[in-house]
Parts: sequence; structure tokens; C-alpha cells
Amino acid sequence: MTQIQLTDTQSIILSTACGRDDGMVFPITAKLKGGAVGNVCKSLLKHALLEEVAATDLNTVWRHDEDRGSITLRATPLAYSTLGITDDPAPASSTQIMAETLRRRIGTKQDTLIAMLRAPEGATIAEIVAATGWLTHYADVRIMPM
Repeated sequence: MTQIQLTDTQSIILSTACGRDDGMVFPITAKLKGGAVGNVCKSLLKHALLEEVAATDLNTVWRHDEDRGSITLRATPLAYSTLGITDDPAPASSTQIMAETLRRRIGTKQDTLIAMLRAPEGATIAEIVAATGWLTHYADVRIMPM
């Protein structure tokens, strides 16, 4: 089975959809400019990670089809397996799929931030600022893992 390499933006959109009970892509929460949403969604459709379904909410319309009416996008079972999301309690292969699919550089500020946010106690912005050297805006806020 060929592994699908996802960009950060594709991963964000796909994981957000897979995190929703209905698996719907819209509304998009990622801040993307211009036609970026369309380009990302077209790529995910091409890889069969998204599928077109009838839209029931006009705020979630992807496109209009003459025959089918309003269309929106939903994550496919392949999307869940690509991200390593299953109903089984942490099968061994999901870790391997995640590692191969969503590669990130080790030792970067992003890696440090992800590790801090995955900690059971979460991390304060002050702790994140100290670890990454980023500027602080809300130093007394604690961000808890999901």
C-alpha cells in the first residue's frame, strides 16, 4: 500500500474533518487565503481522502452541481486510516502509519511545542515562550491537551 504524503495544510484540514462527528470538511477553521482551500480540497479529493456528498447546510457548500444540487465534502475511511484514526484502542499499525504519513523534523520549535502540548499537564504560554523563544501575549493561560 502506497503511503500518502500530506502537507501541513492538508493534515490540518483532514484531521479537523476526521475530528468531527460527521466527518465534514466545512466550515474550514484553517486560515487560508485566496484559492488555497480549493486547491487543498481538490488534492484531497484526487487522493480519495475526501468525498462529495449532498449538502444539507448552505453554509457548508463546496460547489453546486446541476444534477445533484449543493455538494459538500466529507472525510473518507481512507482519510481516517491515513491519519491513523481507528475505532480500535491504539492498534500497533496506527503509530507506524502516523509516523510515515505525517513526518516532521525532530528538534524544531514545532516539535518542542507539540511535545509540550501532548504532556498530560499541558503547558502554559510562559513555558512555551521559555522553551521556544517566541514572544508572549497571554503568559498566564494554560493550554490543555485534547
